[in-house]
Amino acid sequence: MSEPIIKIKDLDITYNLGKENEYKATHSINMDIYPEEFIAFFGPSGCGKSTVFYSILGILEPSAGQLLVKGENPYSFSPEKMVKFQTKIIGIIYQAFYLINSLSVIDNVVLPQIFHGVTPARRRHWALQILKRFGMDEHGEKYPDNLSGGQSQRVSVARSMVNNPDILLADEPTGNLDSVSSRQVMESLKEINDVDKKTVIMITHNAAQLSYCHRVFYLKDGKLERIVPNPEKKQIAKVDKQKILVTEMDQLSKIFPYSSPVELKVKSLVNYLTQDLNFYQLQRLESLTQLVVERKVSNDEFARMLNKEYNEGGIDLNMPVAKHMAERVDKILKQAEDARRYRRRFISNNFFSRENILVRRLTKYIIDEYRGKLSPVQKKRMRDLVYKRISGLVSRREFKDMLRLSFENGGVGIAKTSSRKLTQYFEKILMQGIESKGHGH
Repeated sequence: MSEPIIKIKDLDITYNLGKENEYKATHSINMDIYPEEFIAFFGPSGCGKSTVFYSILGILEPSAGQLLVKGENPYSFSPEKMVKFQTKIIGIIYQAFYLINSLSVIDNVVLPQIFHGVTPARRRHWALQILKRFGMDEHGEKYPDNLSGGQSQRVSVARSMVNNPDILLADEPTGNLDSVSSRQVMESLKEINDVDKKTVIMITHNAAQLSYCHRVFYLKDGKLERIVPNPEKKQIAKVDKQKILVTEMDQLSKIFPYSSPVELKVKSLVNYLTQDLNFYQLQRLESLTQLVVERKVSNDEFARMLNKEYNEGGIDLNMPVAKHMAERVDKILKQAEDARRYRRRFISNNFFSRENILVRRLTKYIIDEYRGKLSPVQKKRMRDLVYKRISGLVSRREFKDMLRLSFENGGVGIAKTSSRKLTQYFEKILMQGIESKGHGH
């Protein structure tokens, strides 16, 4: 195995050292990053990931410890050698793009080459080549003001690669982008890592992007809390499989990235106590259910998908269970249409003659789910309660409490277990009835 391209040992960085507002940002960070690795620094704001990141870049000198890049301490460099280090050894992509609006796209891309005396003709030729690679060659003569966010970031990616650096640092590279542009940028970083064999180090808050990485360095409170290898990628760093066992915790880390190991263990046990499906199946179930919610598959198709084996894209449920689950989802989605109609009219203050009909139908859905006997007065109270909940006059808790409150005290008077079950069911209908464009409708 090759030597680490970046080696950090007992790294401490303290801001305002010796002053009243002294603040220790990192505490004895140790990490080795190897050539051709794709690494993510991940953690909540203030965890220290940006501090370590910019220390590697050469602009934040350690207060204690050791930081070596390609076997050298960049903070021992002369100013001239530091410029070469920051433009030839390292390329950087910023969240905010930092393109110069008075320069064309081509001139923005080749700007780092000016420091190395590359002639204008060679700069332009190379810029066009690298812009073509990232699908931006047709925009070479434009100015940054005329680009979309995604296009601007792809120009930034091209600029970061113009001097063919060994290490690419990406600081929240998709933080200002929509989902389509984010995917394009992440695929570009993946290509740079896979094809160009560059070491990529990325700061991200997006847990979905961790799947691109070989390893994820989780930081919290200035400390390196844990290092998680991606079991789906061939590791470059030496991983002692006996010491680092790939378990359900690694999957949970992606779903709940800011949870501590103890919290993840709790989630795993709670899932074991309450669910028949493991987290891999639950994640697959979410993706399949999304197809139903988006009306991309029918109820029968959904059931067949659930019945398929996991390695064929399903979750391996037996057909009776799959059909029952599909029917439950279909039932809620259909009933939710009445909730959606009601809320759409209610929000626009467009009162209508069918208002009572929709409330009655929604009430019937809950009564049918109850499957018990209710007196006419209980049904009327149930209907009044449904009206108040869907109109926002009572909360979920108040709805549940009124269901279980005794008949003599003005409630519906049903059992505690049933009130909880019916409240949960009605909330599912309300949730699915919300307009997809926003939470207020």
